[in-house]
Amino acid sequence: MKNRKQFAALVGAVSAVGLGLAGCSTTASTAPTQSAAAGAADLSAACPATVVIQTNWNPEAEHGALYELLGPNPTVDASKKSVSGPLYSDGLATGVNVEIRAGGPAVGYQTATAQMYADPSIMLGYVDTAEAIQNSATLPTTAVFAQFDVDPSVVLWDPATYPDVKTISDLAKAGAGLIASDNSIGIDWLSTSGLYPASQVTKNYDGTAGNFVAAGGKSGQTGYATSEPYTYAHDISAWNKPVDFQLFADAGWPAYANSLAVKSGDLSADSACLTKLVPVLQKADVDYYTDPSATNALIVDLVRQYNTGWVYTADVAAYAAKEVPTLGIAGNGTNAYLGDFDDARVAKMISIVSPILSAQGVTAKSDLKPADLYTNQFIDQSIGFSG
Repeated sequence: MKNRKQFAALVGAVSAVGLGLAGCSTTASTAPTQSAAAGAADLSAACPATVVIQTNWNPEAEHGALYELLGPNPTVDASKKSVSGPLYSDGLATGVNVEIRAGGPAVGYQTATAQMYADPSIMLGYVDTAEAIQNSATLPTTAVFAQFDVDPSVVLWDPATYPDVKTISDLAKAGAGLIASDNSIGIDWLSTSGLYPASQVTKNYDGTAGNFVAAGGKSGQTGYATSEPYTYAHDISAWNKPVDFQLFADAGWPAYANSLAVKSGDLSADSACLTKLVPVLQKADVDYYTDPSATNALIVDLVRQYNTGWVYTADVAAYAAKEVPTLGIAGNGTNAYLGDFDDARVAKMISIVSPILSAQGVTAKSDLKPADLYTNQFIDQSIGFSG
């Protein structure tokens, strides 16, 4: 969903309660493909024998829809930081396997885009809108499924220090400094948009609460709605109190995060598979947020087995799985189905991001259009979140 290189430093900063809750196979060989069950989505004729998906970080609840695809007893390769097994939908085998590869420290903090272009076996990877724009001239990707309708990036602050602050703009106007990561186009947007003056932004967020705690609540900080609001209130002993936050999205950042994309040059060849696969991904999204408990147990156990130095607890996973639908991070958007992209939003992102990139010496594709970055052709309009 995002570049979280800095979060590797969280080891030791949060409680490790619950890491041993799940168990799964650790054999080295890949499980044989199961034939598609009667009544199941049959992917065997259209898709490769193994659908390989590259994520952007360690296993986490934000990737729950992917891990929901795994059937019983998946095969874990802790050395390669991957998990694989027959791909399931609605509890039934689909006739192909799925392999889910961790990102972040597992791949030297390279993006999923870079991994897809380096390894032709990878069919799908997580690509955020800003990243797709940034790479549009050199490593073009086409998003086929918007797993998140809203980017979970936030600015957070101490409500005791700033009781009247309700928005990111309020915090900036209150004169608060902002502790921010140093490699995010979204952070640059905060300043270039005038929302948060660059003079108040310090790009020294290292993934720990250290600088925020040291500031005694006088500075805000960037983060994610799916993690810091919980860990700061429960797992950071030097803080252990609530924080308030506003989503970047609510301040004018219309990006799609954790979108699954293919290399643009592969779109035509992959179309037959994507026609069958994308609805399966939509169903997995609904199924995961309906009951995330078993998949979260797997996710937490994978983090333990991968042992990259990152800590992820069952409590944080449960919090994330609850907050994502509550905040509308995953949802149907403006219609009754999930996973589609809005042309106006993508066009807005192009207009926001292109000048920022240009100022950094990065040139997006000439005459870049929303249709260069996504397609809704594989979305099943009958699949969405109810209520």
